[in-house]
Amino acid sequence: MAEQPDYASNTLVRTYPRGLDTEVMTFAALRQAWQEARQPYQRSHVTPYMYESPGRFRILSVTGDEDHSAYRWTVDTPEDLEFVRAIYSRREGKGFRLSDVLRLIEREPQLAEINRAVSQKALHEG
Repeated sequence: MAEQPDYASNTLVRTYPRGLDTEVMTFAALRQAWQEARQPYQRSHVTPYMYESPGRFRILSVTGDEDHSAYRWTVDTPEDLEFVRAIYSRREGKGFRLSDVLRLIEREPQLAEINRAVSQKALHEG
């Protein structure tokens, strides 16, 4: 990779299901954010300071070829846990990948309805 970002993430422009979030940063960027961030949510979550400070950090947004951002694959609520349990109960073999879960949801679209109504808490809410 030619780019040498201070911060790279697949959450800046969402194309992956929520729960497959990835954020990678240099230690120098983390230290700078720790020293300079003043807003409580920036201190709590760490990375918002990096992507909310134009020109201070080299940012790389990682996106997928297709948009699957409507899916929620995290476990924050009872509905999320129900969804994950339903997916795992249908798993074939030891593990599975993003494409395996997408195919499963394509075959059984009702699975995606289990936690579709769950709203993600806003960043500023903590």
